[in-house]
Amino acid sequence: MAEGQRMTAADVVAQVRDGRLEDFVREAVVLVARELMEAEVSAEVGAELGEVAPEMRVTHRNGYRPRAWETRVGEIELLIPRKRQGSYFPSFLEPRRRSEQAIVAVVLEAYVNGVSTRKVDRLVEQLGIEGMTKDRVSALCRALDEQVELFRSRPLEGAYPYLWLDAKHVKVRDHGRVVSKALVVAYAVHETGVREVIGLDIGEVESGSFWTEFLRGLKKRGLAGVRLAISDQHEGLKHAIARVLGCAWQRCTVHFVRDMVMHCRRDQRGLVSAALREVFNAEDQAHARERVGHVLERLEPVTPKVCRLLEEAEEDLIAFYQLPREHWTKLRSTNPLERVNKEIGRRTDVVGIFPNDASAIRLAGALLSEQNDEWLVQRRYLSVESMALILNAGRSEEPSLEQRQDDKEVAALNAA
Repeated sequence: MAEGQRMTAADVVAQVRDGRLEDFVREAVVLVARELMEAEVSAEVGAELGEVAPEMRVTHRNGYRPRAWETRVGEIELLIPRKRQGSYFPSFLEPRRRSEQAIVAVVLEAYVNGVSTRKVDRLVEQLGIEGMTKDRVSALCRALDEQVELFRSRPLEGAYPYLWLDAKHVKVRDHGRVVSKALVVAYAVHETGVREVIGLDIGEVESGSFWTEFLRGLKKRGLAGVRLAISDQHEGLKHAIARVLGCAWQRCTVHFVRDMVMHCRRDQRGLVSAALREVFNAEDQAHARERVGHVLERLEPVTPKVCRLLEEAEEDLIAFYQLPREHWTKLRSTNPLERVNKEIGRRTDVVGIFPNDASAIRLAGALLSEQNDEWLVQRRYLSVESMALILNAGRSEEPSLEQRQDDKEVAALNAA
C-alpha cells in the first residue's frame, strides 16, 4: 500500500502542471528526504533499486513503511524503505541528529540556491549524511528545475492592469569567465486584486532588446490588459514597454528622489527630498503639475541640475495620477516589492558566483514561487471594489506599436 503511494519526480511535475502543487518548498523537502533515504538504503543493501549486483549485494529491499514527520513546512508522510535482513532508519531522524531544520537548510541554502553540485555534496557530508553522490544531487537539481520552469512558463489568464519590472545584476560563470548578467523579474496585480510573480529570466545585459524579448514572452503566455508599468529608469526598458505593451510608464518616485539627492550638497538633501515629495502627494495630477512649477522656482537657485532632471522626467513621475486614487500609493514606486527584492539579493549575495544561468534561475524561481504562494493566500493587494474602477472605466487600451503593425499586415492581406 505504501509503495503504491510513493510519488516519483514525474508525479511531482505532473501535479505542478495540473495546478495541484501549492507549496514548492514542502514538495522540495519531500523530494530531498526521499532521495536521501534511497541513497542510504542503497548503501546498506549494496545495490541501487532494481540493480543486479550479486557480488556487492548483502540483502534485498522489502517495500516501504509510512511514517508521519512533523516539519516546519507541515506534516509529511515519509515512505521509509525496508530491508529483508536488518532494519533501516533514516539518519536525519535519529536522536540528537540534525533533523528537519538541517534538511530544509540543505534545500534552501544548497539545492535551490544554485551552488555547484560539488559544494552541495560537501554540505551534505557536513550534515553527517553519507551516500549522496554528485549524480543524485544533479538529479535533484534537475527535478527542481522542472518545477521552476513550470512556474515560469505557466499560462497567464485574465487581465493584469499593473505591472512592475525589476532587475538585479548577478555574477555568473560563463565559458570560463565570470560575467555580470541581469536577473529580471516581473510582478503584476491580477484583475482580482491579487499580486503575482509572472515572469523571470536572465540575460547577458539589461538592454532594450533583452527587455523587448522578455515582454514578448509574457504576452505569448497571455499577459493582457496592462494599463501601467512601473520600474526604475532605463531607456531600453521604457522603449520596450511602449513597443510591446503600449501602456503608460511610471518611473519609480523613490528611486528618483534617491538619485536627485546625490546631485546636491549634503546640507541641501533634506530640502530637495521634501520638495520632491510634495509633487507625489498632490490631490490630483493638475495639482501635481502646479507643485512641479513651485518646486522648480524654489530649487532653481539652489540646484539647477535637479530642476533640469525634474522637468525632463515630469510626465513619467506623475503618470500614476491617471489611475484610481485608491491605488496611488502602490503605483508610484517599486518599494512595495522591496522586501522580496532584498530577499533575492541576500540569497544571491550568499552564493556569490553562480556556476551557470540555470542555477541563478533555480534560486530566484524557488524563492519567487514561494512568495507567489504566500500572495495567493494573503489578503488582496488591491480590493475587488477598487479594481472594478479601472476594469470598468470604459476606456479602450491604446494598442502597442507591435499590435498596430500586426493589424496593418492583417488588413493588407485581407485587401489582397
